[in-house]
Amino acid sequence: MEIIFYEDRNFLGRSYEVMNDCPDMSSYLSRCHSCRVERGCFMVYDRTNYMGNQYFLRRGEYSDYMSMMGMNDCIRSCRMIPMYRGSYRMRIYERENFGGQMYELMDDCDNIMDRYRMSNCMSCNVMDGHWLMYEQPHYRGRMMYMRPGEYRSFMNMGFSGMRFMSMRRITDSCY
Repeated sequence: MEIIFYEDRNFLGRSYEVMNDCPDMSSYLSRCHSCRVERGCFMVYDRTNYMGNQYFLRRGEYSDYMSMMGMNDCIRSCRMIPMYRGSYRMRIYERENFGGQMYELMDDCDNIMDRYRMSNCMSCNVMDGHWLMYEQPHYRGRMMYMRPGEYRSFMNMGFSGMRFMSMRRITDSCY
């Protein structure tokens, strides 16, 4: 896993190479406007400590990612997504603290409203695999990276007012 960040667009200016999680890039670069993912997949964040808007990056070049992804701020932190080849399993819940309707997913779901008649997803339990959850159906809008664990309240995680309407597995084809 390796990603190289550059201060300026088109891979110019000072650079900083990352091979694992980095909670605060400000001590290495004053700004970051382009990056190159050499190996693996990463989530990048527009705030320190893996907060704020999140963006999924796979192997490739991002010469001006701010305009490519609609970001209105620089990358401030990044998290490596480990390669995973096992089964995938996640339970989604209609309400916080695992309340309301519950459905178990083992594959991608492009629209929870169509598939489950579920209008909201406020908590989840990721048992197996790594997932991306999206604000809109068909894997669009803002996203959130979910690794194995219990997520009792998306609102308490800083996603108040945001509903997750589609989910996708991060599979080895992403690498």
